[in-house]
Parts: sequence; structure tokens; C-alpha cells
Amino acid sequence: MEGPATEFLARLRSTPIQMDELARFLDGLDHAARVEAIRAAGRSEQRRLYEAAKGFAPVTLAEMVPAATGELQAVRHHGKNTLPAFSHFEKRFCRPAGEDPEKPGELFGFNFQTMSPVTGPGYFVAVPDEARGEVLVDYRRVPAQAPPGWPAVKSNESGLSRLVYGFMVDTLRRVSTHVTIGSAARKGKDLGSWFLLTQEPA
Repeated sequence: MEGPATEFLARLRSTPIQMDELARFLDGLDHAARVEAIRAAGRSEQRRLYEAAKGFAPVTLAEMVPAATGELQAVRHHGKNTLPAFSHFEKRFCRPAGEDPEKPGELFGFNFQTMSPVTGPGYFVAVPDEARGEVLVDYRRVPAQAPPGWPAVKSNESGLSRLVYGFMVDTLRRVSTHVTIGSAARKGKDLGSWFLLTQEPA
């Protein structure tokens, strides 16, 4: 019997990618199986999926941090990027104090990965692009203060953080209820770098 990773890759390699069927497949997996599936996807599969996901279904901040989640409480999104090393990571998001739980204007977040002590936490502010139904993860902005239990806020414009996160904005597109696909750009130029995220259920 094929495992979730094998079936996921087969669906990503089909022409065209059947987004409705792919979403139903991912929704039918448990969290551990979704993590296994997305972490099997390489550069070519992620590139194709990012293009196929354009306009498929909107992604909102209220889905990324559900309304029932408390203020400043982290929601973990487990990821796989297309870098040659240290490709497993997490983006952790939270809703700032005072934001509407049903329709927040922004989220705070940072990147959790093996090289964080060297590169910095990669803080960002996520905002909606409502016209396109996408979410922009903006590393040019960082929270004024770290939520409790998070690493100290550090600018992305100095040291090694500048090389990894400086001047970057990621674009997230919806794949399924829990899964998004992102593409990175620096100073408005696409970097040819993609990543998949799957949200940990509450």
C-alpha cells in the first residue's frame, strides 16, 4: 500500500495538478501523515504546486491562527523548504493583543529551525492580500516585543539575518484546510525558493 508521501508526490506530478482532489486527500490525513507528505516534496513539485494553487482558494489570517486561540499563543506550522540543507523548519504564528479574533489585521511570527542560533529567529509580520486571497509574510517588519516564551526580537537587517531574511516577503497560497504553499521574494524579485507548511491542529 502506498504511503501518504508517495501518493502526495504522485498527485503533484500529475498534469494538471487536480487541486480539489489534492485538497481532499490532504484533509483526509492526520497531522503526522500530512507532515510526512509535505516533507517529501522537492523543488520541482513545490514549484508546480505554487503555480497550480494560484486562485484556488483564499487563505486568511483567521485560519492560520483560529479565533479560539488565545492572544499571543503560538500556532505551529510545520514546514519543508527547497534549500539544500536544513530544509525542515516551522513558522510559528500568533495573534497580537487587541486584534479581532475573527478578522485580525496582522499576525506576528518567527522561524524555528536548526540554524536559528546563527541566523536569528527570522521574525516577521503577516498581513492579508485580500485582493488575491493570499497572505504576505513580511520580514521587513518585526514585532515591537516578543510574545512570552518566544526568542528576543531581532532585526532582519543586520548580521547573518540580513543574508537569510533581509528585505524578504513570502507569499502564501492555500492548498487544503491545513496546508499552504509559499514563495520567497527579496526586494520584489522572486528567489526561486518555495516551501510547504502544514498547520498543527489545536
